[in-house]
Amino acid sequence: MIGYLAGRLSASFLILVGVTIVTFGLTFLIPADPVAMIAGRTSTPQVREQIRVQLGLDQPLPVQYIAYVTRLAQGDLGRSYARKSDVGPLIASRLPPTLLLMLGAIIAELMIGIPAGLYAASRRGKTADKAAMIASFVSISTPQFVLGLSLIYVFAYLLPWAPLGGYGTFSHLVLPALTLGLAGGGWYSRMMRSSMIEVLQQDYIRTARAKGMPEWRVLLRHGMRNAILPIVAMIGLDVGIFMSGVVVVENVFGWPGIGQLMWQAIQSLDIPIIMGVTLVAAVFIVLGNLLADMIAPLIDPRIRLR
Repeated sequence: MIGYLAGRLSASFLILVGVTIVTFGLTFLIPADPVAMIAGRTSTPQVREQIRVQLGLDQPLPVQYIAYVTRLAQGDLGRSYARKSDVGPLIASRLPPTLLLMLGAIIAELMIGIPAGLYAASRRGKTADKAAMIASFVSISTPQFVLGLSLIYVFAYLLPWAPLGGYGTFSHLVLPALTLGLAGGGWYSRMMRSSMIEVLQQDYIRTARAKGMPEWRVLLRHGMRNAILPIVAMIGLDVGIFMSGVVVVENVFGWPGIGQLMWQAIQSLDIPIIMGVTLVAAVFIVLGNLLADMIAPLIDPRIRLR
């Protein structure tokens, strides 16, 4: 276990270094000048040059990157150009809403996707199976902003059961989590169906049925436990995706998460925030995958970490 963790952490460190290099380089390849956006349209060339020197943007790109990594090693994510405040506290203030939305979305995905996948697999080739797969295809294909606006119209406008948007109570969480859950649940149901169909063809499933075990017990006790591993891997990926911020959904519902912060930073070309959010997202993606790999042997003891 220790050797496995050491190897994964070393690989994760190299991945994060690569992320900083790629993101830093791409950010400065954008055909826009952050100094011009900071100084304003009416600023003089002298003022712009003075700001450029203050921010260190007059230095060669490798020098700027080394300076950034040096600060990063000390826990300093830099200072926002537009907000005039440290990036670390800004991101930290957005983590609780993003974490809450992530948990709600994953729970919604599992509650929608796993039962739908089990139901479709147990009725393979029948009308119910085809209907479930069509529904999953529709949920996957529908843009998130369309899903979000449709849920707002029905459940917040026509039926005022939920607020139109915002953050603070459980009722504020329901619609954005359901929006993400419907889209992700479609993927989960298709993955669960495929995995379950393969498991149901195994000899131990036929043996359980031959012993007269009820079908629901065969599916849940013997089938689901062995078919759930791809779902666990998908959850690990979703942790990173949701913790990096879901820009569209957060903006539709006015959710003050990392995605909204990232979108605002892109609009103002606030490079320190863009770099900080990207790095945080990469960290959570790495941790999510590592967590999924650690949980897999607990579900199926035949899997060994190596």
